[in-house]
Amino acid sequence: MENYLELVKKAKRGDTEAFAALYAEIYENMYRFALYTLRHTADAEDVVSEAVMDAFASIKKLRSEEAFQSWMYRILSNKCKDKLREYSKKTYEFDEAVTEAQSVSGPEEGAIVRGSFFDLADEERIIIGMHLFCGYKSREIAEILHINENTVRSKESRGLRKLAGKLGG
Repeated sequence: MENYLELVKKAKRGDTEAFAALYAEIYENMYRFALYTLRHTADAEDVVSEAVMDAFASIKKLRSEEAFQSWMYRILSNKCKDKLREYSKKTYEFDEAVTEAQSVSGPEEGAIVRGSFFDLADEERIIIGMHLFCGYKSREIAEILHINENTVRSKESRGLRKLAGKLGG
């Protein structure tokens, strides 16, 4: 595979194949992040698609090639936050979505963990998801979500304690 930074440079010049190669590398993690954040497969697919379309349309504005992946997750995170706001404006039952998401893969134990993860507050779920699935550090999450780094750490800690309590840990 071509050098990652070279692919980003080509994508910035409008090379759709280079952009597709970059996207292929992170699609699975983007989808996983969106699914665990939104708890609904169709909405996760939609926000990933929207994020990718927005990214492709504005990739020329990307200042640093090294920041491509975090830039993609920032766009995705904003799309997820928009969708969560949309949820709060609707009266929507998540029971079907949770069941659907829990059946995605894994044994019964994984379903219990996923169910407990879904019980977290939206922001806790986003922060923990960005850390666990995307590998971001507190500082990076704070920058992406435009919140204080200490707030990120406290919300992540609180969310992890909730998970441990539900899982008997």
